[in-house]
Amino acid sequence: MKTMGFADAIDDALAQAMASDSRIVVFGEDVHALRAGLFVRFGERRIRPAPISEAAFVGAAVGAAMAGLRPVVEVMMVDFIGVAIDALLNHAAKLEAFSGGKWKAPMVVRVPCGGGYGDGGQHEQSLWGWLAHIPGLAVVVPSNPADAGGLMLSAIENEGPVVYLEHKLLASNMLDFLGSGGRKTVQYDVPLEGTSGLVPEKWIPVPLGKAAVKREGKDITLVSVAVGVYRCLEAAMMLEKKGISAGVLDLRTVSPLDKETLCQAVSKSGRLLVVDEDYRDFGLSGELAAVVLEAGIPLRYNRVCTEETIPYYRELEDQVLPNTNRIMAAALKLLER
Repeated sequence: MKTMGFADAIDDALAQAMASDSRIVVFGEDVHALRAGLFVRFGERRIRPAPISEAAFVGAAVGAAMAGLRPVVEVMMVDFIGVAIDALLNHAAKLEAFSGGKWKAPMVVRVPCGGGYGDGGQHEQSLWGWLAHIPGLAVVVPSNPADAGGLMLSAIENEGPVVYLEHKLLASNMLDFLGSGGRKTVQYDVPLEGTSGLVPEKWIPVPLGKAAVKREGKDITLVSVAVGVYRCLEAAMMLEKKGISAGVLDLRTVSPLDKETLCQAVSKSGRLLVVDEDYRDFGLSGELAAVVLEAGIPLRYNRVCTEETIPYYRELEDQVLPNTNRIMAAALKLLER
């Protein structure tokens, strides 16, 4: 085992995959600089910078995947994926179904997501619920370096399109970039356990659609992804001081969703609290409740989500995004019922 940062772990796993499979190519905005290590190792034929046109290079990735390559295409932030949504929604995700399995689009869209550093609602969204709503599209959201690398391998090996979301508060290189330019006074609430950790010497795939139980609990189950997992763990420790046993479940992938592990956890506690940095209405938080109810499991339910457009003003942003205080209040309310 070795210690590695979140973003470095993804690059390391990607390098391992590229060394063993010449079909894997990386392209997107500024990738020759963002992935300098990969660029030096694999050269400009496989690490290719693209013009600032998400529609063009994500669309090109669909064609490249159909032609036999395994593209990993980078979009600067998930907010900008809307520019390229046609390529994902109407082409990559539907290709296998429309062709009766004759054509597939094995491609990865790697994209930073999430807020908590003061960049407003056009740069800090999560959108994993919106993307997971599309049939045929897998959505990956790791919370730690070991999972990040293993899930990247699985994403590359997947026979269909995958959106691979990496939360910016976990990637130190993103924080260095976002905190520069006169914004050094911005304070980030970064979960240190997620930004750096032990990883294997040789990467092995972490299966898509398999959640991780981070903490067992019999009184209430907290479910989240990415940074939200650490907010839940912090809340669980605070609840423990009150004599409350809280379990924490890290979904790791939003689509495919590990319904079995979710239902097992909730059946033990009878209470489900979803912590979701994505928007509340019509999103992941409601879907999880529906999954449990459709399985015939009685439950008490609450959720902590982003409920409106993320404001630019830092103090207001802290009130809108899920945080430990909001999680504690929702958990105690749920336990009182």
